[in-house]
Amino acid sequence: MPRKPVLIMAGGTGGHVYPALAVADYLHKKQIPLFWLGTKKGLEARIVPAKGYSLLTINVSGLRGNGLLKWLQSPFILGMALMQAIVIFMRLKPAVILGMGGFVSGPGGIAAWLMRIPLCIHEQNAIAGLTNRLLAPLAHSVMQAFPGTFPESIQAILTGNPVRAEIVEVTVPEQRIQPGSSENLKLLVLGGSQGARALNQIIPQTLSNLPGEIKLDVRHQTGSQLYAETEKLYRDLNCTAQLEPFIENMAAAYAWADLVFCRSGALTIAELSAVGVASILVPFPYAVDDHQTANAHYLSHQGAALLVQEQDLTSDKLGQLLIDFYYSRHRLLSMAQQARSLAKPQATCEVAEYCLEAAYAG
Repeated sequence: MPRKPVLIMAGGTGGHVYPALAVADYLHKKQIPLFWLGTKKGLEARIVPAKGYSLLTINVSGLRGNGLLKWLQSPFILGMALMQAIVIFMRLKPAVILGMGGFVSGPGGIAAWLMRIPLCIHEQNAIAGLTNRLLAPLAHSVMQAFPGTFPESIQAILTGNPVRAEIVEVTVPEQRIQPGSSENLKLLVLGGSQGARALNQIIPQTLSNLPGEIKLDVRHQTGSQLYAETEKLYRDLNCTAQLEPFIENMAAAYAWADLVFCRSGALTIAELSAVGVASILVPFPYAVDDHQTANAHYLSHQGAALLVQEQDLTSDKLGQLLIDFYYSRHRLLSMAQQARSLAKPQATCEVAEYCLEAAYAG
C-alpha cells in the first residue's frame, strides 16, 4: 500500500521557501510523496514548480499594516482560505503537514488541526511570528531555529534552520581564507530575495571614497526591482562591481566571498553559519517585532559577525570597517571559523525526520 504524502506549507519570501525546499529535497531523496501548499503571488509560485514539486494554492495574504478595509474583510478572506485548504487536504489525505511560515500556514495549520492531521511547525526566526505563536499549542511538534524562541511550556525542539545541501557542503574556512593574503578583498553584498535599497545605495557611496590602495572585488545582489537604479548609481560614482538581480548559485557565491554585507533574515544567518564566513549584518529596521536584530545577535554575540543598525550606517563607518578587514585577514578567518562552529548542519534531516515520525509512527 503506497504511503500517504507529506504536505509542506511555505510561501512568500525566500526565508520561508528555501528552508522548506531543503526539507522537500531530503524527503524526495527518501522517495516520500509530497505536495506543497502556497499562494500564486509568493516566491513559491516560481520556485517550487521549477524544482519539480506539485504546488497547490489558496487565496490568502497578510493582514498586518494593510488598513481598516483589509481588517474588516479578513474574516471572509481567512474563512475562504480555510475552506480551500480543507478541500485540498480532503483530496490529498496527507499523513502529516509541515508549516514553514508565510501567510499560507495560518489557514492551512488550522485546517490540519480541525481535520486531526498531525501538524508540525518550524519557526525560522529568533522571535516567533504571529501565525506560529497561534499554531504552536495546536501542533504535534514545534521546532525552532534559535534557542528560546518559544516559552518552555511549548516544549519546542531546537533544530536550527534547514539549509540546502550544496551550501552545507562548501569547503571549510581554512581552505578558502588565507590570513596572510594581499589579494583583493572579496565582498559579497546581499539584500535578501527582494533586495535592500539602503544597502544598494551605501555600497557604491562607500567604494567611491575608499583610499586607492584598498582593493576590493565586489559581487552585489541588488534584487530584481532595484537592479536598474543600483546599476545607475554605480555608473554615476564610477565604481566597478559585478551586479546581479538575483544569485541562483548561492553556494558558489559564499565560497567565493571573504566577507558578506547583508541583512539578517533567518535564512541568511543559517547560510552564513553553514558556510562559515564573516559578515557585517544590517537588520531590516521595519521587520515584524524587530526579529532581524534578534537573529543577528546569534552571530554577533559570539564574535562571528558585526551588527550595525541601519540608522547608524554611514559610508565613512562602513569604509573604515572595510579598511580594517582589508588589513586584518586573520580576523576574517577567525570570524568565519566562529560562524561555522554555530552551524547546525543536521537541521534539514532533523526537521524532515520529526515530520516522518509524526506521520508514520505506529
